[in-house]
Amino acid sequence: MSNDNSASGMEVYDDQDFSYDGFQVVRGEFFAHTYEPSFTLNNNRVSVNTACIKKLPEFEYIQILVNPDNKKLAVRPCHEDEKDAFRWCSATAKRSPKQITCPVFFAKVMALMNWSNSHRYKLLGKLIRSGNDMLFVFNLEDAEMYKRNIKDDGTSTPSRVPSYPEDWKTQFGLPVDEHKSRMQINTFKGYTVFGLEKDNSPKKQVASDIKAPSESEVTDNVENYEQLTINSTEPAIAGAGSTEQSDTNTPQYTAPVEGS
Repeated sequence: MSNDNSASGMEVYDDQDFSYDGFQVVRGEFFAHTYEPSFTLNNNRVSVNTACIKKLPEFEYIQILVNPDNKKLAVRPCHEDEKDAFRWCSATAKRSPKQITCPVFFAKVMALMNWSNSHRYKLLGKLIRSGNDMLFVFNLEDAEMYKRNIKDDGTSTPSRVPSYPEDWKTQFGLPVDEHKSRMQINTFKGYTVFGLEKDNSPKKQVASDIKAPSESEVTDNVENYEQLTINSTEPAIAGAGSTEQSDTNTPQYTAPVEGS
């Protein structure tokens, strides 16, 4: 083992025997991530955080893409006149994140992932480049789940303590090689583009325990949403008639309280 003095005077050791075998890349979800891009699904609404909007300040409209096969969700910036585009931030100088009401899309994601629609789900993502496109990619299988705490009077409050998949309890993250291969994805292969509701008329509040509609119900209700586009190549989603799940299917591993 030899050492080399860099220009800064710091000693750097050469170790040709070092190997990444056995190392795991610690999941970003285990750290505070206020400034990391995130996508939230909660109570029939979706939204991005301020970090996403600040990373692409020149865009005001986006499209949402979903790959049902590998459970990926992407947010792609676009222009206002593009099909299935919708505003992701307020039309003010502050450009605050905009919550988008989307009960059909929300229900389909709950059914795809076998999630409970009474909880809040938060996804961490990265801004990537694919050809000439810049987009955020999120892994649905790595979602943070925030349960609702039921009080004695029957009311509920959202928890600030995330729960993760049970198998995360025994690991820090993915092995280095697997982590690297996960990043090498063909971004648009197999994705479906979803356009969300653009009707700005007042909406009645939807009960948090609403069940996911069946495929026939989705078809019947599409005419009520100005921009719901589901490609004909989208695979059928098992269990689309109900989003209820037992406690045995609910991730139980609890992490420290979220920083913000």
